[in-house]
Amino acid sequence: MIRIQDVKASYFTPAGEVQAVDRVSMSILDNEVLGIAGESGCGKSTLIKVIYQFIEPPLRLVSGRVEATTRTETGETAVMDGAALRKAWWQYISYIPQGSMSVLNPVAKVGSQFLDAVGKSTAFKNREELYSRVTGYLRELDLPVDVLKAYPHQLSGGMRQRVIVALATFLHPKVILADEPTTALDVVVQRGIITMLAQLQRREQNTLVIVSHDMGVHYQLARRMAIMYAGKLVELAEVGAIVESPLHPYTNLLIGSLPRIGDHARRQGIGGAPPSLLNPPPGCRFAPRCPRAMAACQAADPPPLEYRPGHFVACHLYGEPRTGGA
Repeated sequence: MIRIQDVKASYFTPAGEVQAVDRVSMSILDNEVLGIAGESGCGKSTLIKVIYQFIEPPLRLVSGRVEATTRTETGETAVMDGAALRKAWWQYISYIPQGSMSVLNPVAKVGSQFLDAVGKSTAFKNREELYSRVTGYLRELDLPVDVLKAYPHQLSGGMRQRVIVALATFLHPKVILADEPTTALDVVVQRGIITMLAQLQRREQNTLVIVSHDMGVHYQLARRMAIMYAGKLVELAEVGAIVESPLHPYTNLLIGSLPRIGDHARRQGIGGAPPSLLNPPPGCRFAPRCPRAMAACQAADPPPLEYRPGHFVACHLYGEPRTGGA
């Protein structure tokens, strides 16, 4: 459905070029839930913005492209990229950004913002018909219609986030990009948001890409998971393979640091800190923190390869693609 080809995106600041996403390539499949995980500042949110084509200064797409494949009304295959993808916002591809308070206008009621946003992309005869459809959709999602009469600050964080999800999915887009949809919410509210997203994805049979540093969210929702580190895609596989048999040393340490029910062993964090993306180190960017680093890691950036069927990794520890186990 979506192909990301050798994408490089940077923030150009007075201090220099921040290489937030560096030569990332992968495909996002039709009717799948893909999780993107990694430490803060690894490029997850920037990659989502590039996929959505929400590229505004100081962010710039330096190279590469994003293509979306869809079907026309006559059944023919069409490919969209760049401006075509931007024209398809809300209807083909939708975006749930981070932070519900920063999304909604604090001095306008939720209802007027909702109607203004979706009204630009619909062909309803009048505002009354649109309002009727909006209220009906909120009821389908078990949301109280009274939220439309409230200002954002009058709603809880969880309710604001549900409103954003409803807004992003109202026109039944084929692709939904959710950037940290459960951040800053308590665990009970998080579960409600996760359940809501999962139910919508199953009902609509669309594609959901969810960004989160919370591996538990990915384990509950995603079928495949992409692991990013310092702007690089270092591993991509089904969630079960990532959790049970990670290949990349960074993924292995990330999984090993997670608490497990019934396991009282002391957990070890990942030593060191991510590199500056203003001046990233040569070779593998994880090498300065990697317990298995070798000379080749400092000399060259490891190319991604399919080490097992459907399991991609970018690491010098794995030389040639294999069909068996590691």
